[in-house]
Amino acid sequence: MRVLVVGGSGYVASQVLPILAREHTLRVFDLRPPSDPSWEYHDGNIGDAQALIAAAAGMDALLYMAMGDKNYTKLPGVVSNLDVNIKGVYLALYAAHQAGIAHAVYTSSMSVYGAPLLERYFPDEELTPDATEIYGFSKRLGEEACRNATREWGMSVNALRLCFPTPESEWLAATHIGTPTIATTSGDVARALLAALAYRGGFQAFMISGDYEQKIMNLAKAKRLLGWEPLARPTT
Repeated sequence: MRVLVVGGSGYVASQVLPILAREHTLRVFDLRPPSDPSWEYHDGNIGDAQALIAAAAGMDALLYMAMGDKNYTKLPGVVSNLDVNIKGVYLALYAAHQAGIAHAVYTSSMSVYGAPLLERYFPDEELTPDATEIYGFSKRLGEEACRNATREWGMSVNALRLCFPTPESEWLAATHIGTPTIATTSGDVARALLAALAYRGGFQAFMISGDYEQKIMNLAKAKRLLGWEPLARPTT
């Protein structure tokens, strides 16, 4: 499958795209080139609708991985998150629709819920998102843009609520038996993305977490519909 990856040069994308590239042909849309120069690259800004439409031409699916500035306390960070997590999501979905793409995956975040996540329990994805800080708030509005694409254009869109994607070596060093975790190895995130690219069922949100004991998050929906669950386990 030919997949347009918007934001394909970012931190998380650089961890997972080498795995996705084993099964799919990738075209990266970003302000800077991706980690692998063999992938097709389109230089562009997520606020440029015409550039997005051009990049979407001839593709089969959209994967939106762009992230805003994490410095939420400053005005530029606020503007960045509004632009990337709401405006950019809508424009990318619009471009996909214009190009005849009927399926998309949005890398959302468990930050759609207010912190501290480790002190809460999430029984399923129907729990209403309640984040108020700009990153989580804009991420949950991005999910609404995805839901709207399903209603307006008949697209299928899977929103993956990721939890701290982490290189496996770092995850193993930081995670210990008997201590709850929600961080997720890059390998498990990549498997979730592959499953989400394959699954089509209208708009769906999924919790994607390394909480292998499911003490904090019930991951039953991801297992039932995507055939996904975290495989990483601590060794100490």
